[in-house]
Amino acid sequence: MADLLSELLTPMRLRGVFHSSWSLRAPWGVVGEREDGAILHYVRSGSCVVELAPGDPLCVLAGDACAPRHGEPVRLGAGDLAIFPHGVSHRLADRPGQVTVPLAQVLPDREPGAVRALRIDGPGEATELLCGGLHYEPLAAAPLYRALPELIVLERQVVESQPLLAGMLEHLGEQWAEDRPGAALVVLRAFELIFILALRAALEERDVPVLRALRHPAIGRALLAVHTRFAEPWTLESMAAEAGMSRSAFASGFRELVGEPPMQHLTARRMQEAARLLVETRLPHGRIAERVGYGSDVGFHLAFRAWSGGTPGQYRRSALIGK
Repeated sequence: MADLLSELLTPMRLRGVFHSSWSLRAPWGVVGEREDGAILHYVRSGSCVVELAPGDPLCVLAGDACAPRHGEPVRLGAGDLAIFPHGVSHRLADRPGQVTVPLAQVLPDREPGAVRALRIDGPGEATELLCGGLHYEPLAAAPLYRALPELIVLERQVVESQPLLAGMLEHLGEQWAEDRPGAALVVLRAFELIFILALRAALEERDVPVLRALRHPAIGRALLAVHTRFAEPWTLESMAAEAGMSRSAFASGFRELVGEPPMQHLTARRMQEAARLLVETRLPHGRIAERVGYGSDVGFHLAFRAWSGGTPGQYRRSALIGK
C-alpha cells in the first residue's frame, strides 16, 4: 500500500501553496469555487461546518468508522483536519445554511506562494483555521487519485493517533509568519507532507471503496502492477492472473472498488505518464507512445485526444506556454 501511495502522489508535480490563517467570530460564512489543486483546512480552535453540493461523495473518518454522507453539513471541531483532494467548491461557516461571501472577495489574488490572513469579527464564538491550497496539474493526477472522494475528514482522535501528522499540524502555526530565507519552501513542504500523511491515515481507516482497493490483497496487487508496469501488454486476463483471481471476479471487484473497468483504468494511467513525458522531456511522440505501451503512434494519438481533449502536440505546447 505504501508503494502504491507513492506511485499515486509522486507524478502530481506540486508547484506551490497558497496558505492563510483565519480568525473568525460568528456569524460568518465563506464559499470558495473549485480550484486546481488540493485544499486543506485545519481547525486550531473553535468549530465550523463544511457544506458540499448535494450528491458530492463525502467521506468522514472518525476512529475506525468511515461513513459517506451526501449533501449533509459536517461539523469540524478543534483538532479536525479536512482534505479536499480535488479542490471542490465548498462552504465554510459557523452554522449550516449561514449566509456566505465569496472567498475571492475576502481573500483575492491567492497566488501560489502567497501568505494571507483573514479576519471576520462578530459577537459570537471564535474559530481559528489554518488553510492551504496545494496546486498541481489535474491531468497529472493518477487515475486512482482522481477517484478519491471530494472530501476526507480526519477527526481529532485520528489525527492524534498519527504522531508525525499531529506534530506537523501543531508546529505549522508557529512557522506561519516567519520572514526567513526559504520560508515559502518550508511551508510548501510542510503542507505537502501533511497532505501525504493525511492520505496515509485515511488508507488505514474504513470503508470508502477506492481506499479499500488499495488495501485489498488481490486488487491492490494488480493496481500496483498496472501503475508501475503500465507499458506491458496488459489484457484483462493478465491483470486477473496478476491478482490471482478469475477474470469475471477480478473485473467485477475492480469496477466495484476502483469505480471503472480495469482496461479503462490502465489507459488513464498510461495517459497520465504520457502527459508527464510531454511536459518534462523532449522525447518525440513516437518514443512516448512506446514508453507508455502503444505500438502504434496513431493509436496513442487517438487515446490521448480522447483522454485530454487535445492532441499530444497541443498538450505539450500549452504546457510550455504556461511555464
